[in-house]
Amino acid sequence: MSETIKYEIREVESLSSFITKLEEDYSSYNGSVWYRGQSNATYKLLPSYTRDKETKRFAPETTLLSAFKQNAIMLTSKQPTNSFDWMFLMQHYGIPTRLLDWSESPLVALYFALENINNSIDAVVWSLKPTELNKIAHINNTSEDFFIPSCDDTDVLKYSIDNMKLDIGNTGSLPIAVIASRNNVRIQAQQGVFTIHYKGNEPIEELSNGEHIIKYIIKNENKETILKQLSLLGINKFQLFPELSSIKDVMSKRNLI
Repeated sequence: MSETIKYEIREVESLSSFITKLEEDYSSYNGSVWYRGQSNATYKLLPSYTRDKETKRFAPETTLLSAFKQNAIMLTSKQPTNSFDWMFLMQHYGIPTRLLDWSESPLVALYFALENINNSIDAVVWSLKPTELNKIAHINNTSEDFFIPSCDDTDVLKYSIDNMKLDIGNTGSLPIAVIASRNNVRIQAQQGVFTIHYKGNEPIEELSNGEHIIKYIIKNENKETILKQLSLLGINKFQLFPELSSIKDVMSKRNLI
């Protein structure tokens, strides 16, 4: 990407302004739109394995997968059946992967952008047209409008850890959007979807002409107000993390402890 920014940038002052801008940008678009919230507006759209590799020494993905399997296999009630499912589980528990989390809900993404309210920097919500991203990577289905492949699709299999090791299908090097099974309550609650990178380090926002992506910046001075507005709508930690560990946070918010 050249130094000139190709994608659109919006500034969000309130929850209502965010909704208004989404209406302006997508009211005439009939395909799926995905959203990702990030606490720092300067962060690029890169997965943890790619983003952090410059500052941290990671083992090869196959080694990470083997080590995770070794320790997790007795702790999972339903064992994954392929390396993609294992990758989604690794992502869920904070192991570096080539996956990037998105949500089908703009409000969920907005919550994650504002979750770290005390970092005193601008936050961001990215919106993505997954079908348009896939077209950039030459993944398209002419018989189906707004096609998004699943993890068992031939074009996607080349992105698996197993095939990465064998370097199968390395011509598909650009990030793609995929449909994955929501195999735990957290992903379901967050309406989670994923993009996956190959071996390259191309940020999603820097691909092609930028028409697949929009950046919504939330200034630091507006974050607290918008977070309170989300809370009024029931968008909170317990809703997005329906787990025992979240109950303490709910009780604290109600001034019970």
